[in-house]
Amino acid sequence: MDTDPTAGASAPGAGRDPGPDAGGAGRRFEPDLRAMTRITLHPIASPMPLGFFTVAIASVMTGCLQLGVLGPADRQAVALCVLPAFALQLVVSVLAFGARDVIAATLMGTFAGSWLAYALVMGSGAPGGPRVLGVFNLAFVCFGALMAAVTRPKRALWLVLVASLPRWAATGLGGITGAEWLTRTAGGLGILVALVAGYAAFALMLEDVRGEEVLPLGRTGPAHHAVEGDLAVQLRNLERQAGVRRTL
Repeated sequence: MDTDPTAGASAPGAGRDPGPDAGGAGRRFEPDLRAMTRITLHPIASPMPLGFFTVAIASVMTGCLQLGVLGPADRQAVALCVLPAFALQLVVSVLAFGARDVIAATLMGTFAGSWLAYALVMGSGAPGGPRVLGVFNLAFVCFGALMAAVTRPKRALWLVLVASLPRWAATGLGGITGAEWLTRTAGGLGILVALVAGYAAFALMLEDVRGEEVLPLGRTGPAHHAVEGDLAVQLRNLERQAGVRRTL
């Protein structure tokens, strides 16, 4: 269940001076507010199908450019087609933060930034663009490896990351070295990423519509309990989560 926690408290007796024995002259202490605190949950629709479909469509466009299906003259048009992916995945990231899923939010927000960087560099035809994007993609390999280490229970996210890692590596090395075969390989891997992301999006959408898992997603551990567990599981340790606790 995707939820957005906010905390509010009503304390009729808050601020009363409990007396001189409470801890020093001039100091005021509030009573224990836990019994008077209410946490309101706001369920939302899962934004992840939108995020995965966006990855799939943008990967097809960039993959076709790398494979040579679209020529060098089409780079600016491809950049313009990819640019909306930035806005869509940014929305997905914001909603995922509101749904208390920091892993999905971080991943989708970073994807959004990558599409924006790609669209700006390719669309503007900036000098040294392929080399700069090559370094950028190699940095993404490091980011993706760290994310993959913590996303395995969320198997759909993990599979998209695992498919993306070699694509980012091939794109990065191809951009730096100028090797055509690496660019072609990256294009083929981009189509693979699109297939994996499209499957994940379709499976999540079917699950949401029918209220049960239809196509296997392979959730394990906390991700499995979050979907299959009861409400008590969803609310466990809620008071310690961001948006409820005092600091991040």
